[in-house]
Amino acid sequence: MLLFEPYRSFAVDVVRTYLELTDRAKIRPARPPRVEAHIARQDPPDGAISRWFYEHVGADYHWTDNLHRSDAEWQDWAGGVETWVATIDGDRAGYYELRTEDGATEIAYFGLLQQAQGHGLGGHLLTHALTRAFELSPRVWVHTCTLDGPHALPNYRARGLVPYRTERLGSG
Repeated sequence: MLLFEPYRSFAVDVVRTYLELTDRAKIRPARPPRVEAHIARQDPPDGAISRWFYEHVGADYHWTDNLHRSDAEWQDWAGGVETWVATIDGDRAGYYELRTEDGATEIAYFGLLQQAQGHGLGGHLLTHALTRAFELSPRVWVHTCTLDGPHALPNYRARGLVPYRTERLGSG
């Protein structure tokens, strides 16, 4: 999840935590979800799908920094990442986007729609994301913040990601 400036409007401190994993063998897979889910790569890249998930997953977590993007900018973004979509019974449930740069793969966005939460899908989807990320590079990293869902940081840590930096982003 990327979050740059909007946090300044909050009257609470926001803490961003950066986590990484540098050894594929240290992935701690989640149990299978309690629902039948399908995960597939969005191919060809589709900026409309990236925008839709950003808006719908991020609505509850103050993902506002990219709401201004034009259709062309979303399409350009989608062309530079791998977008993977999880579905339940054919309906969108969640997604992740991977961006590889400088020998590392960032989980740039990751999240579930509200109706898909609580079924064990988050850990399963993150296990999938980490496995795919290690196919792209020897280091995987992500950041989250205290505005994200309460299960984000515990899920990252449970799958084996290790915090390597935290920063306080200020208060309103």
